[in-house]
Amino acid sequence: MQLDDLDFAVDLTLLSQSQQQMQQKTIGVAAASAAVGFNIHEEKSEILRYNTACTNLVTIDGEDLKDVKTFTYLGSIIDEHGGSEADVK
Repeated sequence: MQLDDLDFAVDLTLLSQSQQQMQQKTIGVAAASAAVGFNIHEEKSEILRYNTACTNLVTIDGEDLKDVKTFTYLGSIIDEHGGSEADVK
């Protein structure tokens, strides 16, 4: 499986074109992480949806991941509109 990602230290951002692809990547990352002794904390994991009407849940080990309108990655605020304008305000 190819993972399109941006990663730094303990942060990982997965980019997907569909909910199904996001779920598959999430499962893949969780399995690969577990294989080397890393745990993904569901309560710290978030989903930011951009340009989609799909609201299907993404889960890890049966736990729903939280949907958010913004998140901070490497000190920059990313919003649901696909930009970082919120970071400039």
